[in-house]
Amino acid sequence: MFATETELESELSRPGHDLVDDARTWDDRGLIVLGAGGKMGTGITMMARRALDAAGRDSTPVTAVSRWTNETTRSSLASRGVNTVTADLKDLAAVKQLPDAGQVVFLVGAKFGTASRPDEAWMINTVLPSAVVRRYASARISALSTGNVYPLMEPRTGGAREDHPTAPVGEYAITCLGREQVFTYGSRKHGAKVALIRLNYACEPRYGVLVDLAKAILDHQPVNLETGTVNVVWQRYANDVVLRSLAHADAPPFVLNLAGPETASVRTVAAELGRRLGVEPVFGGSELPTSLLSNAMLCHELFGYPDRSLGQMFDMVTDWLQRGGRVWNKPTKFERRDGAF
Repeated sequence: MFATETELESELSRPGHDLVDDARTWDDRGLIVLGAGGKMGTGITMMARRALDAAGRDSTPVTAVSRWTNETTRSSLASRGVNTVTADLKDLAAVKQLPDAGQVVFLVGAKFGTASRPDEAWMINTVLPSAVVRRYASARISALSTGNVYPLMEPRTGGAREDHPTAPVGEYAITCLGREQVFTYGSRKHGAKVALIRLNYACEPRYGVLVDLAKAILDHQPVNLETGTVNVVWQRYANDVVLRSLAHADAPPFVLNLAGPETASVRTVAAELGRRLGVEPVFGGSELPTSLLSNAMLCHELFGYPDRSLGQMFDMVTDWLQRGGRVWNKPTKFERRDGAF
């Protein structure tokens, strides 16, 4: 368990031995994280810095790019050897001015609010990647995508594999598929080696599906059962996989589902969280036949299973909330079925 955010963030940014080995082979131009101020950005940035340091490459730069709406985050990274750049990447001229790098982690994306501002989604999720893949045509790029590009699936199928036909619903999912297609075109046109990471859903004690459910239980709000099953995965593992996927980046792009090994029942998850919290969950609706589900078998074959189990994540989240730990109050809206975020 984690008594403080410092302890939690140290664990979220802890590189595994295999990532340290990968870092020994990274291009000397270093690594740049675009969108480093977001939910995953700080952990990935620090994990890359720590991996290079452990590999004896403390002079190889790690650069974090963001608008930095939180100055504390920026200064914390800077104090630990990360070069920070302030830029609004919607300004495509700013992309041309970014420092060179041999490895790029692309975390920029528009999701929440896209139902009312679809132009924002198209700009950030499709136009920006075109500029990035041109700027970093000689680099390896690990670009975060989403399992929302798949159709809803019946749990008995085991979820969509990487070669399953896409069928995005809503502006967010459609533009995320657009992002993948733009990176694919850029890879073919400019020779960039790309990994496309279809994630759902990363969890840690401050954010994620488990926090959403636990907060609903504590607030005696009904847990919506219509989306009856879900994939979740430990955030540290997700950070590690995003970075280790750089070694698999290719032209045409390498595509990877990033999720946990379980197809978890929302009803069962809520019951387990409620038991730990000492609160009986209230349920609303009933399970529909399909949910947003990915099959992450390839991920687990390449990178092993997550280092925290589903039950351990239950323990982490409930302990954190019972201690009064800070949460980000950014609901995942995983239960949405209409693609409107």
